[in-house]
Amino acid sequence: MKRDKLEELQSWKESKFRKPLVVRGARQTGKTWLLKEFGKSAFKNFIYVNFEETPTLRSLFINDFDIPRIITTLQIYSQVTINPDDTLIIFDEIQSAEKGITSLKYFCENAPQYFIVAAGSLLGMGLHSNTSFPVGKVEFLDLRPMSFSEFLVALNEDRLAEIIKKKDWEVISVFHYKLIEFLHYYFYVGGMPEVVSRFIETHNWDLVRQTQYQILHSYEGDFSKHASYEIVPRIRMVWQSIPAQLAKENKKFIFGILREGARAKDYELAIQWLVDCGLLLKSHRISKPHLPLIAYQDLSVFKLFLNDVGLLGAMAGLNVRTIIEGDAIFTEFKGALAEQYVMQQLRTDNDKYIGYWTNERSTSEVDFVIQDKGEIIPIEVKSGENLRSKSFRLFCEKFKSEGAIRTSLKPYKKEEWMINVPLYGIL
Repeated sequence: MKRDKLEELQSWKESKFRKPLVVRGARQTGKTWLLKEFGKSAFKNFIYVNFEETPTLRSLFINDFDIPRIITTLQIYSQVTINPDDTLIIFDEIQSAEKGITSLKYFCENAPQYFIVAAGSLLGMGLHSNTSFPVGKVEFLDLRPMSFSEFLVALNEDRLAEIIKKKDWEVISVFHYKLIEFLHYYFYVGGMPEVVSRFIETHNWDLVRQTQYQILHSYEGDFSKHASYEIVPRIRMVWQSIPAQLAKENKKFIFGILREGARAKDYELAIQWLVDCGLLLKSHRISKPHLPLIAYQDLSVFKLFLNDVGLLGAMAGLNVRTIIEGDAIFTEFKGALAEQYVMQQLRTDNDKYIGYWTNERSTSEVDFVIQDKGEIIPIEVKSGENLRSKSFRLFCEKFKSEGAIRTSLKPYKKEEWMINVPLYGIL
């Protein structure tokens, strides 16, 4: 497989202002594979230390942060000579090593010549412990499930992925129906690397679903393993409510779905825990589409999405025929899958602010309003063939929106007041 983040890692390597890099992301998104692949392709040597699997090295940083001693220990452990010019040092599951995260500060200040990359599942949770975090001494890279273009590359459809990135709509139109077919596959398979690998190897839909269930079970196991005992039941309730929340016509998160009389303040920590872990994606309501959007967000009103469209389908129990063949009975939930998909695609770029808009009475809504490079772009999502949207047109006319996008299963078409971009073209 090929991940787009390899290019960002290469840019990090070549930067003269390089600091130790922290790779963040939910479990099963491919952090370990990515870093090992980077070590193989961009360096003469690399050493890989998994602190969860190597208990003897968990005390590596307890007594002091003496860099020569640390390097010597790593060389003995790995049987690899660490040359600062051509060796990558990978610290995986770094939260399992006491003071491991703090050590990155000393690599930055006292030994910037070394290439240091750290990663860990639920790393965000490790940062909330009594650990001194090296503020300003590290860089971050967020790894999420594979995007649709990465999915195409995994299917050996590199050229299709390339023309989508180039937005060569004239050429793309020739392959429109082929891309729609692949998009249906992606809606079912999603972007978790292990699931994509199973699909490529076997094309067995049942095995794909089994692998997704295994990932979901491992996530739920992490709740009790890593979260504080008091909030675990609430984390489970929030997590298990997501399909029901997104199946509603109005996808705003409703606390009453969790249990009767549920209050926001009782579930704030649970929601934030899931967001920090990378398991949920959050989009706040904005009152006005003005710059900067963050100044107009309503912190009390939001939507929650899963980290992966395939996992959402698995949680909802949708069978393969529903998604691949387009069973009309599930049109409403297919809308939820389409919106989930768009959120994922937009979230691959961390520079975008992603919100949504409703009027004060919630009688009109625009699915997404994003801020990208100083431009505000409203996006309406349509999963089926009915492309009418009175709210979207009224919004664009009222706020004089330029660059408005409607995304659907229809081919690319530029109209006077908006552009229709096929769902597979959302980047």
